[in-house]
Amino acid sequence: MKNNNPVRWLVNVLFIAAFGFVTFFGIGPVLIADGSFQERMLTLSVVILIYIVLILGLVYWNRYWKKKQN
Repeated sequence: MKNNNPVRWLVNVLFIAAFGFVTFFGIGPVLIADGSFQERMLTLSVVILIYIVLILGLVYWNRYWKKKQN
């Protein structure tokens, strides 16, 4: 049975928006910044850490929601 709960939908949209913002505002400075190579790599490592946190948060949210539905 398909569950169209607005809370789950809203949270998933917020995660998609967060991924979009991190991609736009995080990868852009890594690719086109005029800083040193070391500064770009530091920015890249921070962006990768933010992606990891977002992915773990999304996985946790989906597992939590499935448990709540059962």
